[in-house]
This record gives sequence, structure tokens and C-alpha cells, in this order.
Amino acid sequence: FNKTKIIFLNQNMPFIAKSDYSPPLLLSNGHVQTTIPTIFRKVNIAFERERIDTPDGDFLDLDWSKVKFEKLVIISHGLEGSTDRAYIKGMARAFNAHGWDALAWNYRGCSGVPNLKLRTYHSGATDDLETVILHASSHDQYVELCLVGFSMGGNINLKYLGEIGDSIPGKIKSAIAFSVPCDLKSSAEKLARFSNRIYIQRFLGMLHEKIQLKMELFPDEINDDGFNRIKTFKEFDDRYTAPIHGFEDAEDYWRKCSSKQFLDNIRIPTLLINSKNDPFLTDSCCPIEQAQSNPNLFLEIPESGGHVGFISLNSNGMYWSESKAVSFANRRSMES
Repeated sequence: FNKTKIIFLNQNMPFIAKSDYSPPLLLSNGHVQTTIPTIFRKVNIAFERERIDTPDGDFLDLDWSKVKFEKLVIISHGLEGSTDRAYIKGMARAFNAHGWDALAWNYRGCSGVPNLKLRTYHSGATDDLETVILHASSHDQYVELCLVGFSMGGNINLKYLGEIGDSIPGKIKSAIAFSVPCDLKSSAEKLARFSNRIYIQRFLGMLHEKIQLKMELFPDEINDDGFNRIKTFKEFDDRYTAPIHGFEDAEDYWRKCSSKQFLDNIRIPTLLINSKNDPFLTDSCCPIEQAQSNPNLFLEIPESGGHVGFISLNSNGMYWSESKAVSFANRRSMES
């Protein structure tokens, strides 16, 4: 990200030109922020699982943390994540502690059980998010919903909000997204760099396991011949993501599913936080022009934070991202 300082005001709150996030000593590096929480952070929370059907005859596994509040946060994970990730549990715990029930959902095939269809999940799969939202909205207990998404989950949330625009369900009052590849093409190209080889190798390894599971269910429709020659997301998306989900190729998939093009149509208060030292993101993933033109889009760009990092060291175990999300959601709740 460049160092240009941008300041403007809108009717609700200032654009945050200088973030209040301060990383712990010796933990400011983007790669450190990205990897340390994944390896070392542990969060204990008791989820209650529910399986729901999708309109196309598949299923989604949802994990609830219910404290019997009237407000609910719906949390979406990142690529090859699940509700078992520390960042998901940490966010659920933080909202529970501040007056919200939590619902974290697993994308198709991410709950530890293969889904029933050849299709799985992808960065633009807002139909599954909508299924979860409609299910949560059917609970009369909840008078208010907030959407929180990380990385791919943030992209899905932002795309959904922009697609639905003024038709958004009335219970949804706010949204928060962290470390979002708003421009999928530029993010995929950055991850293809030599400096990021450890990340792409890890992602491709996990995706390969998913492909192998699919081969057992659909032996005539999918195979992993020569998978070891795939080194980038472009190669993976060209071969698997695009044809399986109805896109022409990786470029078509990225173009249609990048949330950046939908941001102008967001109609509820939405906070997007992408750090400058995120090893997965480029300048193009920082939608400054869209934030300047849409009073509903609040953009914060901390100097540090890595990808889904934002580490804090304190007695309550709450990360900065979690306190930030809770604060934003509660403020919007009071204003609505």
C-alpha cells in the first residue's frame, strides 16, 4: 500500500486516516501477524451444531454460541477455514461477551464432512450466505443481525450487501469485514509471488485434499491428474473453480466475484479493515474511492495487522479486530 494520507468526513464518522491499532512489540511484521495466531492462538468456546438444507439439495453446517440475546452476529470464515479457527471462535466469544448471540457457518465441505454436490464454495457464493441469513432471520428471538467476515468470507459478505442493495433484510443493521481480497485477480497474482510460496503451497495442499474427496464421490466428473504441477490460484481456478461453478475461466471468476465492484451499492453501515502489510493484498484491495463516495462504507487501513492478524496482548484475550467489530456493531445498534 502507498503512504498517501487521505482524510475526509461523512455524516456518520470520520474516515480513519490513522488507525488506532498498535501491534505488540516485535509483532508488527505482516508475516508474523499472519502466522502467529494460526499456530499459537487457542480460544475455547462451546458451539452447538445445526445442519440445514440448501435449496439445491445440499447442506450447510452451522455452529451456534447462544447466550439468549436478541441480537445475532453471523460470522463467515476464510479460504479453507472453518468455524474451528481461532479467529472465528475469538470473534464469537467477543460478541457473546457484549450482548450478542453468535452463528458461525461452514462453507460447503468445510465442516469436516464432504458436501453432497460437485460444487463446493467460492469467493462469490452469496447464495449460501443468503440461505444462512434467511434461516437466522426466521428465529423470532433475533431483532437485529450483524455480518462479520474474514478474507474470502469478507468478500462474500461485501458482494452480498452490494448485490442486494436496498432490498437487504431489515434485521441486518451492520457489517464488518477484515483482510478482504476485494480485487481477487490482484490478490491471486500477489500470492503467486515467490515471497508468498509458503501460503500458496499450504492452500493448494488443503484444496488437493478436497479434490481427492470429491473424486471418491464423483469419479467420472473430477480427477487430480497432474495436480502437483499446479502452483498458483490461477491454475487451480482455471482447472477446478471456474468450470465447476459455471465460470469461463479464472479471469472470468475473479472479475464476476470480486466485491470491489459492488461496494457502491452497500446500503447499511459497513466497516472494512485491510492492513497495509497484509501479504495477500495489493493497493487495489483498498477501495478508497468507493469509501469516499459511499457514506455507508467505512474504511480503516492500519499500518500493521497482516492477514487476519491484528494481535493484541491483554488479560481478556481479545484481539483488536474483535473489540473493533463489537464496538462498531454496538454503535450502529444504538443508532438504528
